[in-house]
Amino acid sequence: MASHALRTAIFLLPCLIIQQRPLTDSTPMTQITIYHNPACGTSRNTLALIRNTGIEPQVVHYLDTPPDRETLVALIAAMGIPVRELLRKKGTPYAELNLDDTAWTDTQLIDFMLQHPILINRPVVVTPIGTRLCRPSEAVLDILPLPQLGPFTKEDGEVVIDEQGRRVS
Repeated sequence: MASHALRTAIFLLPCLIIQQRPLTDSTPMTQITIYHNPACGTSRNTLALIRNTGIEPQVVHYLDTPPDRETLVALIAAMGIPVRELLRKKGTPYAELNLDDTAWTDTQLIDFMLQHPILINRPVVVTPIGTRLCRPSEAVLDILPLPQLGPFTKEDGEVVIDEQGRRVS
């Protein structure tokens, strides 16, 4: 049975998305939020793919302004993933905190993420189509409401979008 917090979170998620661009007659009504770490190449590539649609998302630097419990629970519920799947291991206190131990409950794991935001894997992207942990960065393409406007090559040189704006396999 879903907890009250998870049920509430599902209803509150639409309230977490904020339109950042001023609307004009030619601006599509598209709301996207990215929980971003500018030091992460995957996060930078994901942000660039969003911008390659012509949309300027709300960028939340989650290490500086971490989500509160309600927001974090809502994001996990919207992604439909286990809490453990959102935990980042590399470059975090994951091992020191013994987070591999299956005795930790979801609530306790969320507590750790709130105390140590670096444990939250990134980037998490919220669009009108869905919410996703975008690893690899091109996973964001599945939830973007607009097509890519041109070619895109990741920082490591991997071509993701060709000259016609099509995804490269």
